[in-house]
Amino acid sequence: MATGRNIRTYFEGAWHDGDVPVMKAADHGAWLGTTVFDGARFVDGIAPDLDRHCARVNASAEALMITPTVETGRMVEICWEGLRRYPPGAAVYIRPMYWALHGGDLGVVPQPDATGFCICLEEVPMPPPDASTTLTTTQFRRPVLADSVVNAKAGCLYPNNARMLAEARAKGFGNALVADALGNVAETATANVFMVRDGVVFTPIANGTFLAGITRARHIANLRADGIEVREAVLGFDDFRAADEVFLTGNLQKVTPVTAFDDVSYQVGPVTRRARRLYWDWAHSHAAP
Repeated sequence: MATGRNIRTYFEGAWHDGDVPVMKAADHGAWLGTTVFDGARFVDGIAPDLDRHCARVNASAEALMITPTVETGRMVEICWEGLRRYPPGAAVYIRPMYWALHGGDLGVVPQPDATGFCICLEEVPMPPPDASTTLTTTQFRRPVLADSVVNAKAGCLYPNNARMLAEARAKGFGNALVADALGNVAETATANVFMVRDGVVFTPIANGTFLAGITRARHIANLRADGIEVREAVLGFDDFRAADEVFLTGNLQKVTPVTAFDDVSYQVGPVTRRARRLYWDWAHSHAAP
């Protein structure tokens, strides 16, 4: 089942209308989950940081021992070829993907230079300006590099995220605030997280247990350029309980205010609103095709 509608697929050198089948039953990616992807956004005729998302999917492929086959600049060009098929006002999720085709050593290690590639475009609306979420804790944690490929945006990581999110939803909350192996806050089940205390913005330091996102980095740069102090720090759950504001950042929704963490409530504060305004000001001034 697709996430959005009006799907277009780039596969085997051409754009196709619809949700085109791209993977075979015996592909290594179907059998052993050797898949990576990235996600960018097309909104108001712009695609912020599209080049960085395309570069990251290539890096993710290498982390999974999959050989990337499309150079970053060419991938950006292909994405724009597909995006021009949509009206300028469309909100489109851009998802380039790689998967291993064949197994090498004992069938488990991906065979070099045997890689599938596609790009999926689908219309997914941006959330309304007043959209927000709530957080709770979860029993599940982010793995470390010794246990899993946390240095990639890999499909095999997402069942763990899914059970975090399912647990939070079962408790009546919108998302889960997730710890790393040491019990420090890492991110949420679906996005990076920021908190504000006394006008200072804090976010968990990138310690290799979670993907420090492209949109996260953009917010940090924008806020600092606007004179707001941003600290990457080791943070615990009690730090978030004592926060004045909390917001999530990710490519799909950019900024999502948090209105509660368990029994602690927050207002949608001035820094959260400022982060959103700064992001879109930057995007419209820097993200032309």
